[in-house]
Amino acid sequence: MGQPSYDWAYLAATHLIGSPANVAISAILEETGRLAGADRAWMFEYDDDLLRFRNTQEWAREGVSSHVEDLQQTPVTMIGWLHQWLVAGKAVMINDVANLPRPARVLQAEMLRQNDKSVLCVPVFHDGTLRACIGFDATRAKRRWPVPEIHQLARCAKLIGIARYGRAPTDGQRDGSTVSALTGTEPLVHLHMPGRTRGVPLAAIVGLRSAKDYTQIWLRDEAAVLDLRPLSFWIGLLPKSNFLRIHRTTVINISHVTELDRHAGPTRQGWVVRLRKLNTPWAVSRPYRQELRSRLGI
Repeated sequence: MGQPSYDWAYLAATHLIGSPANVAISAILEETGRLAGADRAWMFEYDDDLLRFRNTQEWAREGVSSHVEDLQQTPVTMIGWLHQWLVAGKAVMINDVANLPRPARVLQAEMLRQNDKSVLCVPVFHDGTLRACIGFDATRAKRRWPVPEIHQLARCAKLIGIARYGRAPTDGQRDGSTVSALTGTEPLVHLHMPGRTRGVPLAAIVGLRSAKDYTQIWLRDEAAVLDLRPLSFWIGLLPKSNFLRIHRTTVINISHVTELDRHAGPTRQGWVVRLRKLNTPWAVSRPYRQELRSRLGI
């Protein structure tokens, strides 16, 4: 397939100028979904803390099942493999859902439940912050969306970000902080441990270390636990406002740092941090030192 015949961004702008954001986004999803030959087009939004997401809009071709009501206030750990790319500002095209890698197994199960064979996901940012994702599903047959269409959808995502998040909430919009306040619960991240899944508050995580294909996670007031996903999964998931990488194998929660020693080791040139409730100091690699100093305000 060659260059798209229509300027999707122009069509999106026309809807956004003439209608409330919710109405316009629904119209954009339907129009671009049809132009792209998708079977389903959708949008999900993140809460402000990026720990939960919810489906907000969906268009489905006649005879294709709808799932817009299914995922509401869902932990981001369910889509953690996908989220690590979205938060980095990258579009993700999954040509064959059945062949997703092991770290995406939970996401794969949900996509297969929806009868997805191929999926395209494009992040929606505003003011440099990931706010949402829009995309297409192919349910009838596997497909590969051409690069020009991905670029077109990315331009639509930019316009949606401006219209949806660049003005005061209207037409029933609510931001993530409002939803969290209404639920009255502290957002949890869910650890995938051998034989069980456990939700813990973000503030309870002291630090994380790679254990080959898995991750050791130190929790406040208790011993380390083993999560059955790689450290790369957690690096993409954990908010950078709270967590910092200090080594290629190590991430810490800045709020738990009690001491930074810049004269450690036999040569007195090593750096280590001490973390609340942990007896052993953690090494800081040279490439991560300046960022650590900045985050600690020293």
